[in-house]
Amino acid sequence: MPRLDSARQGMRRAPQESEPMGDEAITRLARAAYRLSAADSRLRGRATRSAEALSLAHARALKSLAEHGPMTVNQLAGHVETTGAAVTQLVNGLANAGYVTRERAASGDRRTSIVALTDAGRRRHEEREEILATGLRELTQDLDEHAIDAAGVVLDRLATLYDRL
Repeated sequence: MPRLDSARQGMRRAPQESEPMGDEAITRLARAAYRLSAADSRLRGRATRSAEALSLAHARALKSLAEHGPMTVNQLAGHVETTGAAVTQLVNGLANAGYVTRERAASGDRRTSIVALTDAGRRRHEEREEILATGLRELTQDLDEHAIDAAGVVLDRLATLYDRL
């Protein structure tokens, strides 16, 4: 199993399959989870100060619109996994940056608007996806596919745990 730079990553070698995960490993995992949360907070802070910086929530909204096409705020909230009120704020920021448009729904319901990507929003999404893919390739170049899959499982489980906290 590949080793990571323990000073930079705050990690030691991964336990072998037969080896139980001890308290030290759980402590390292918890520290990494806190660092990830802190990095997300810093990213959200940058996104509030600059239209060029996209928070992860902004990026999820652009990705959902790119993959599924125009949708209502409530539909987008479901895709982004947050509330309609939070998505309304996201959409406001994305609209101000020129990445999305809002139009009243064809039904004439004044409370319902359709959110769609602009050409600039599609380009920004594609740029962000490429940066993410390149970064992930760089970060995982010394890991095999099994280790990358295991990291994905841990991140999914961490998201579930965060929802329970």
